[in-house]
Amino acid sequence: MKRFALTSLNLNGIRSAATKGLEAWAARQAPDCICVQEVKAQAQDIAGKFEVLSGMKGHFQFAEKKGYSGVGVYCKYEPSDVVIGFADPLGKGRADEFNAEGRYVEVRFDKPGSKFSVISCYFPSGSSGEERQQAKFRFLDVMHDHLATLMEERDFVLCGDINIAHKEQDLKNYKSNAKNSGFLPEERAWMTAHLQTPQGEAEEGLVDVYRTLHPSTTDECYTWWSQRGAAYDKNVGWRLDYHLATPNVAAWAERVEIDRAARLSDHAPVTVWYEA
Repeated sequence: MKRFALTSLNLNGIRSAATKGLEAWAARQAPDCICVQEVKAQAQDIAGKFEVLSGMKGHFQFAEKKGYSGVGVYCKYEPSDVVIGFADPLGKGRADEFNAEGRYVEVRFDKPGSKFSVISCYFPSGSSGEERQQAKFRFLDVMHDHLATLMEERDFVLCGDINIAHKEQDLKNYKSNAKNSGFLPEERAWMTAHLQTPQGEAEEGLVDVYRTLHPSTTDECYTWWSQRGAAYDKNVGWRLDYHLATPNVAAWAERVEIDRAARLSDHAPVTVWYEA
């Protein structure tokens, strides 16, 4: 049996996070992989500076737009393959606009008789207006088909900023946010349709690893806080960052930590320790 640790962290800019102690935090935490989102950098910004983090090699998908989005996976071990971007299983090109935004990296650790992937994914936010909300819905549609196809082929854990709080227990002010992006009924229904949960909504699907290990409705398990109104100090937050795992992988999960004190960005790192 082998223990391994995976971290998901929205950096809100890798250069900004670096000034806040990203390297030192990674060295202390010592995960086997760190899935990062919102890198907000291009290949030339990474080269020679952020290609390696605490001994882990990075694999990235950058947005075409400078200073926007971008995801990566830092790995302690060499993967058998790296997949940059995702495809529309229906062949309609629906993933193209999101690959241009830099939202998906998959590292594979395959061996005879075993196929396993670690994915870093950054779901769009719809909070800037109706146009972006409609883009978010398009992303959810194509990601639904992609994940369904992937589940037929391999085990995986998708780490990322999903930009959806699934349940009322996943954000502080759920009543006042009922009509806001990130907690819309359609978004929450998408999560329910894809998840096995302690409440048993779906018989098949992915597992929300944090919620399986911590089913409490009162744990205030937030991973993101607005930078307005002293939200962090008051712990007025949202749980937007997830490990979504196939059932075989979720069964390996031993414990999870949301490092609220890290303060590397406006998101907290979410680390899960697995034993395979």
